[in-house]
Amino acid sequence: MITAAASMSALGLGLGYLLGAAARKFHVETPPIVEEIAKILPGTNCGACGFPGCNGLAEAMAEGNAPVTACTPGGRDVALALAEIVTVEEGAQAGPIAEIEPMVAFVFEDHCTGCQKCFKRCPTDAIIGGAKQIHTVVMDACIGCDACIEVCPTEAIVARVKPKTLNNWFWDKPDVAFGGQAKPQTAEQAA
Repeated sequence: MITAAASMSALGLGLGYLLGAAARKFHVETPPIVEEIAKILPGTNCGACGFPGCNGLAEAMAEGNAPVTACTPGGRDVALALAEIVTVEEGAQAGPIAEIEPMVAFVFEDHCTGCQKCFKRCPTDAIIGGAKQIHTVVMDACIGCDACIEVCPTEAIVARVKPKTLNNWFWDKPDVAFGGQAKPQTAEQAA
């Protein structure tokens, strides 16, 4: 018994030392921009952007192969933060970022069969409901990754714009051309 424990301990320590030495020798240094981008991304690794996780998207953005608006779960706030870090052409990303609306999943309860396929695919556990019972989505937890929409066999789940609350509402900036005030309406627009 003592011999077996000693041999397993020696084997574990020897293999641990070899793994540690290999990790130091074959370490690949990641660029600091990739780490900075990865810190801003949500980190849910949902794959909604089309890349293998948030680190894959961060590498693609650093290389210039992905737009700053690729992370749909992050929404407008993440896109604006990424636009400050990632070098983009002047005005190239200003239009799409301003138009980004956060999306969430919505379950049509009369079509839901309670199969739990959506429940199992949700990376943030935003879908609640039991087997053979109607499911619903917790709007605050949903990141809009569309993973549940893809697997729903009855097409009972759709993506909708996230309802405005005090946490996600923002005031549009005033138009600078009119001295910081809102544009005056014409008679046709007022009618």
